[in-house]
Amino acid sequence: MRIRLIEDLHADAGWRTLSFLKITTDTGLVGWSEYNEGYGSRGLTAVIHAIGETLIGEDPRAVEQISATLYAKTRQAPGGINAQAIAALENALLDIKAKAAGLPVSALFGGKVRDKLPLYWSHCASRRVRSAPLLGKKAPANLDDIADIGAEVRARGYDALKANIVRFGADAPPTVHMPGFGAGSEHPQLNALPRLAEDAASLMAAFRKGAGADAELMLDLNFNFKPEGYLKILRALEPVKLAWAEIDLYDPVALARIRQVVSTPIASGESLFGRRAYRPFLEAGAMDVAIVDVLWNGLIESYKIAAMADAFEVNVAPHNFYGPLAMLISGHFCSMVPNFRIMEMDVDDVPWIDTFISRPIEIAAGQLHLPSAPGWGADVNEDAVRAHPAKDATRSVLMSMAKA
Repeated sequence: MRIRLIEDLHADAGWRTLSFLKITTDTGLVGWSEYNEGYGSRGLTAVIHAIGETLIGEDPRAVEQISATLYAKTRQAPGGINAQAIAALENALLDIKAKAAGLPVSALFGGKVRDKLPLYWSHCASRRVRSAPLLGKKAPANLDDIADIGAEVRARGYDALKANIVRFGADAPPTVHMPGFGAGSEHPQLNALPRLAEDAASLMAAFRKGAGADAELMLDLNFNFKPEGYLKILRALEPVKLAWAEIDLYDPVALARIRQVVSTPIASGESLFGRRAYRPFLEAGAMDVAIVDVLWNGLIESYKIAAMADAFEVNVAPHNFYGPLAMLISGHFCSMVPNFRIMEMDVDDVPWIDTFISRPIEIAAGQLHLPSAPGWGADVNEDAVRAHPAKDATRSVLMSMAKA
């Protein structure tokens, strides 16, 4: 069996484009992965093809060897888009290898620890603030609406939710506080201005009112503050008793100092690449939960990150705000690592999102029921992708067989 063809497909999914990688072998067997070219990764498709060109004619089942070789060839520019490109290729190759063996991908790593994966409702309320018309929902206008959304989460069977800081003004529409990504007046200084901590505490108290005392509430603070600001927010939030606050910092010592002086558990790591990046955070005791992006790291490296975290008595949770194939890829990760905490899911999404894979994802009582079919358990529905072409049509590239 040899790699014959590598293709990329892109679909409009409302506020973002979903990107899929298709690797076809000379036997006709196809492997799929999902990747994301947004959020700082513009040009990823071209890098995937530049790196993937060297794989034409290779045996797709030698996944570990291929990943190690690609890492070596990009060693002088590690992480970032190179790592994401390797991950996209690796995940598609794992799909081929598992299908060739007639097994789910998790069986390649020793099998499942669990079949049902508890989920938390991510970007709760903030998706509706930004994209209510696409979702067919009403944007929240005040804290009473936030409480209603918290109640909706529980009514739909979910016991956990994660929010971003949503702020309400008397004469202005609601906003999502995101200076860490270049939005708003507090970029680039990242200060926690007066009332921001109070607003964050009021927001999460409203979620608590609606979702109930036994709901797990998380607040994602992203890259939006310096340590001083994170401490202001977390101290104001202590009465709400969050399951965790998510903080993105590239300094493990600074994050560890925050964790040492607040009672709220700290989750972090979604923007890190590889074990070498996670190691100093684990050694510093900076994380209660390690967030791992399986699309960025690839399933093989993600599995190794989880094993290393387990040695530090730290549980892991996937960074999973992508499309339905990514849901299955991250689901396999969650199913097979012993130190699993909970899985992220964007419940609020465009109505056609589930059409992009060949079989529906089964969710019941707030849990993902992972399929047992070979590979990821579903393929990309190419007809549905073509029915929702990406707005940026120039992104698609086709790479044909380059070796005999």
